Amino acid sequence: MQRNLRWFDLVGFGLGGMVGAGVFVTTGRASRLYAGPAVVLSYAIAGICALLSAFCYTEFAVDMPVAGGAFSYLRVTFGEFAAFLTGANLVMDYVLSNAAVARSFTAYLGTAIGFPTTKWRFTVSGLPKGFNEIDLVAVAVVLIITLIICYSTRESSVVNMVLTAMHILFIAFVIVVGFWRGDWKNFTEPADPRRHQGGFFPFGASGVFNGAAMVYLSYIGYDAVSTLAEEVRNPVKDIPIGVSGSVMLVTILYCLMAASMSKLLPYDAIDPEAPFSAAFRGQSNGWKWVSNVIGAGASFGILTSLMVAMLGQARYMCVIGRSKVVPSWFARVHHKTCTPVNASAFLGIFTAAIAVFTDLNVLLNLVSIGTLFVFYMVANAVIYRRYVSVGATNPWPTLSFLVSFSLTSIIFTLIWHFAAPGHPKEVMLGACTVVAVAILQMFHCMVPQVRKPEHWGVPLMPWIPSISIFLNIFLLGSLDRPSYVRFGYFSALAVLVYVLYSVHASFDAQEDGYYIQKNAEIPKDSEASVDAITMV
Repeated sequence: MQRNLRWFDLVGFGLGGMVGAGVFVTTGRASRLYAGPAVVLSYAIAGICALLSAFCYTEFAVDMPVAGGAFSYLRVTFGEFAAFLTGANLVMDYVLSNAAVARSFTAYLGTAIGFPTTKWRFTVSGLPKGFNEIDLVAVAVVLIITLIICYSTRESSVVNMVLTAMHILFIAFVIVVGFWRGDWKNFTEPADPRRHQGGFFPFGASGVFNGAAMVYLSYIGYDAVSTLAEEVRNPVKDIPIGVSGSVMLVTILYCLMAASMSKLLPYDAIDPEAPFSAAFRGQSNGWKWVSNVIGAGASFGILTSLMVAMLGQARYMCVIGRSKVVPSWFARVHHKTCTPVNASAFLGIFTAAIAVFTDLNVLLNLVSIGTLFVFYMVANAVIYRRYVSVGATNPWPTLSFLVSFSLTSIIFTLIWHFAAPGHPKEVMLGACTVVAVAILQMFHCMVPQVRKPEHWGVPLMPWIPSISIFLNIFLLGSLDRPSYVRFGYFSALAVLVYVLYSVHASFDAQEDGYYIQKNAEIPKDSEASVDAITMV
């Protein structure tokens, strides 16, 4: 694939991938049910979590400027099976979430032009509930974006930049109107003081962190930027700016949006489903039109996030095809467009087929867990790669640390979510924190690093990736039971495919020398990572 993307293209893709429809929904639910006006802090905490994970992705992307993102990183670090399992779950999450986003586009477009969603869709009586509402608009959107990303990555960046710029203007409008029309007393006074607690922290500190777990899903999308590393002109400079810069900009925008909403309405009067548009929909003083503007802004956000996600999913599938754990047909790059046309077209049609009939609520129960699991695995992989050199160092001290730290984080998460409030819970949480910090400090002092990145690395190793491990486990603990059921079923299916097909095809590819790349194909600024990129 051609290297024609710069840092501003990556920032644009990062903004487009993250600033989607999620913030227009999760903000209201997090404020009304968990954090109250302190949802601003929830977004700040979630932004810090995303930035820590982004650091881990950036170190790998700079050291290994190839497409494939987490699949490539995990394959080099933990082997083919771990990479295939996490990559398969991530691709499926991309497909399902893209189908959900495409269907939500119909709803927001209806809000923008004042046309009810029910008139955009038609019901088929013979199909089961949840799968019987046919949405042809969602299908059309998916197929049009598929054609764009097949044509050219550069042109896709231009389209994304235009749509993202328009969406940012709508967000700025929402922020300005919220601060202009709002009242500062709404930060501390509920609409119904007799039934709801007042103050900036009506649900306490735990509510702020529970809200952070919910709004974190609005940040998912920056990982798709790392999959474009093979098409970046100067990976050492452009990738750190593109990934980390987009996360920081999005965090600032989200905090301002949350603050404007909290100023506009008391937290107990916020509509958890459509907080911004509903705040103006019922007003009779000439502000009802704002609801339509917000619907239009969300529609642009959906298009940009959908485009970036579909770019990312195609590159994941392309690299999985290069490894031959799935048919190598998916790895073919068109000689004229220099894009993975086969992977893009296949996943685009697959996404459209799911979006045409599957209800939004059904899809939303099936996404997110795979993405958080991959974030967790990448953070582990960064530590392992820094402290273990295959054949030269003993891996067991590092593996023991990763397992013990993860177990401590799981125990902390279970206590946080299931223990009864009170002093015993606080003591147990404090004990888990002390144990986790002690384990981390012992590892830091006793196990030396064997590899230091030549160009860019995660600072404060191993503290930052360890904090990322903890936070991703904590957020995984906030997901519902259907998410884990889906994860279990699909993981079992992925293991079956790997055992029956992938491991044999991959072995044959190794025998044929399929993985070896010519040194001329490796960018000059990444020659130090030839051993990692060749994946021999």
